[in-house]
Amino acid sequence: MSATFFRATSAIRPLSQSARFGARRFASTAPETPKKASNAPLYFALAGLAGAGAYYTLYREDAAPVPKQEKSPLDPDNFIDFKLKKVIPYNHNTSTFVFELPDNQSSMLPVASCVVTKSDTLLDDKGKPVIRPYTPITPSDKQGELSILIKKYDTGKMSKHIFEMSEGDKLGIKGPIMKIPWQINQFDEVAMIAGGSGITPMHQILEYALKNKENKTRFTLIFANVTEKDILLKEQFDEWEKKYPNTFKAVYTLDKPSEGWKGPTGYVNAELIKQHVAPATLGEKVKVLVCGPPGQVASLAGKKAGYAQGELSGVLKELNYTPEQVFKF
Repeated sequence: MSATFFRATSAIRPLSQSARFGARRFASTAPETPKKASNAPLYFALAGLAGAGAYYTLYREDAAPVPKQEKSPLDPDNFIDFKLKKVIPYNHNTSTFVFELPDNQSSMLPVASCVVTKSDTLLDDKGKPVIRPYTPITPSDKQGELSILIKKYDTGKMSKHIFEMSEGDKLGIKGPIMKIPWQINQFDEVAMIAGGSGITPMHQILEYALKNKENKTRFTLIFANVTEKDILLKEQFDEWEKKYPNTFKAVYTLDKPSEGWKGPTGYVNAELIKQHVAPATLGEKVKVLVCGPPGQVASLAGKKAGYAQGELSGVLKELNYTPEQVFKF
């Protein structure tokens, strides 16, 4: 039985009781004459019914339960055009592009996954549409929006194309493309080594895991950039460090630090990893995630083989981590 029905009947009940009480009091004080009986109780009861009916009519739509979203507006097999809602500049070469999801739906993207973008007007040297993967930074339950943080590269055809888009323009998006299914507390220690815009899949996992009250995994982020102004999402990571001091720590290293910089400098190397990352001897309790420019990934963990992981090599292999302990986005 609906909550609206209970509200309607409760609205009737006080009026009916008041009417009966008023009728008894009237009968005890009126002179005993053969006058026609009062219709007040009936009027009060009818008024109560009318009020309850009006209440039900006005509020029954608001009281109706919101249907649960069962399907993502995205399609993993086909590109769907989504409208660019707004652009939020982040720094000198990076902006957040917010795409509108229909009917205020959420993306329902699983963690960790990405989407791929395509524009029929953007072709590669072979005349085929350029396709580029991106990891959204909005939570999967965010309604009405899908936000992608994109860094503009001079040689990046897709990033240049997206930066030339205007609000209202549409972009083909397909997904989700599953990268690594994430389970809360699957590992005791997780190291995240990222460079530049390779931070977005790390952000997706952290946003999902840290806010989970059951999470006990300790995350350490090593984030390499050229200058301090290139550190994407730093304000979010700083906030998480304060909010989750027992489960999250961020370490930033810069190629060209300012004069007052107090953090590490240079590329991510063996010494920095040994200082901040749990040792390989922890076995299946530790996981190392790597995402960044191809040169960085190759030096740390070896080149990827297309969409496959490829052979593990580089610094992480020298530190005795195994292929099962390392994942390259």
